[in-house]
Amino acid sequence: MSQQASPRGIFLQIATEVKTQVADNPEMTKLPSVADLRQRYGVSRGVVLRAFEVLQKEGVAEPAPGGRWRVIRAGEQVDRRPLEERIADIVTDDRLEPGAAFPSASALAERFEVSRPTVTKALDKLEAAGVLASEGQGKVRTVRAVPIREERS
Repeated sequence: MSQQASPRGIFLQIATEVKTQVADNPEMTKLPSVADLRQRYGVSRGVVLRAFEVLQKEGVAEPAPGGRWRVIRAGEQVDRRPLEERIADIVTDDRLEPGAAFPSASALAERFEVSRPTVTKALDKLEAAGVLASEGQGKVRTVRAVPIREERS
């Protein structure tokens, strides 16, 4: 059985080709989707995920919220804190006062490059923590309290 015919050869081949795409395209920030790679190579989801694991071990990519994978560039700083913490920082960074309108889930999804449902879950956590208030579905969220930033080492 040749190297290409074995599952091991296929996922390594996919990883190598994606790594080459990343190296050749400095503007590339996300890996192709699992569905795209499955279709292109005619393989199972598991084979593509094994290729992504290889890229992660080599420091080329990492999982991102929403089931996607993002490219890691040398010297790049990525905020890996939970999304709700990064969203809570908007209150202090933008100097929002209690009662002020908070950006919409759609605007936040675009800003943080995640899906709207992912943002909605984070906003729900901030509401439960008492940072944001909402008057119901379709209503504007408002700032309830300014979050306290913890000192991080």
